[in-house]
Amino acid sequence: MKIVFMGTPDFSATVLEKLHAVYPVCAVVTAPDKPAGRGYSLQPSPLKATATELGIPVLEYDRVSKDGIEKIRELAPDVAVTAAFGQILSEEFLAIPKHGVLNVHASLLPKYRGASPIQHAIIEGEKETGVTIMRTFKEVDAGDILLQKRVDIGEKETAGELFDRLAALGGEAIVEAIGLLENGEAEFVPQDAALATHCGMISKADGLIDFNKSARELDCFVRGMTPWPSAYTYLNGKTLKVFEVEVIDGDESVVCGLEFILKTEKSGGDIFKIEESGVVVAADEKKGLVVTSDDRNVFIRLKSVQLEGAKRMSDTEFLRGRSIPAGTVLGK
Repeated sequence: MKIVFMGTPDFSATVLEKLHAVYPVCAVVTAPDKPAGRGYSLQPSPLKATATELGIPVLEYDRVSKDGIEKIRELAPDVAVTAAFGQILSEEFLAIPKHGVLNVHASLLPKYRGASPIQHAIIEGEKETGVTIMRTFKEVDAGDILLQKRVDIGEKETAGELFDRLAALGGEAIVEAIGLLENGEAEFVPQDAALATHCGMISKADGLIDFNKSARELDCFVRGMTPWPSAYTYLNGKTLKVFEVEVIDGDESVVCGLEFILKTEKSGGDIFKIEESGVVVAADEKKGLVVTSDDRNVFIRLKSVQLEGAKRMSDTEFLRGRSIPAGTVLGK
């Protein structure tokens, strides 16, 4: 089975390692080296780095359907495999491999078609996700499904942790899929388009925390944005990244302290209201950094944070020598 493999990031590199260990890959296609780091020196994609270590020839194209199509035609692959490739393939390209193009997608299609399925599965509070091996059509992630593998999402699992698990699972799945093709046992099932959901590319700006959500929604959001682009808010005009939170259920007087409750009542709402979201209600080394959510009696503790210009640290470490008055509103 002659295989061409196409991808770019770490996810695709892990899938390649798993596949190449069982079915040798004849060539890898990836994006050209990009400038990165402070010196903007050219850096290879993670897939290129892995392919080089494995001794697999690497082809680099910004648009393989245009610039590399003749080379792929010369290779005459039995199948092409894509994993987080990020380029739209033309109908002409898709027709070249004998068995077409198989894509390794990190969701249970037709849910979460698009560029950020791992993050969105966590953000939306899904209990399970998985990988899908499908035949690539010109419409993004809409091809017929060959097989799927499911996994539970951990209660405190971050997108980064799930990313690593699904990359390894994707490698196992594509090995199984190639075996089915090789043995003439592959059966493809069309997707139900009516059940499709979509998720686009995530940017740094998407990490802004909206405290007008329930505490559990905020927990999912922070985990879905970790490690990149990371969830963030503003504290006195400075960016405060948040990497881990804890949902706290309880009576206000217990969570916030009686002094805070009395202050709120006496203020008559002139200073701040307990009903507001994103309001600091506790900020000390004992309770940590606790703020209000959209739930009246459910709070959110920001357990791991990083203030602009500082290092990442626990909230208790962050609060040593730093006074954040109760009533401070985050996001400003």
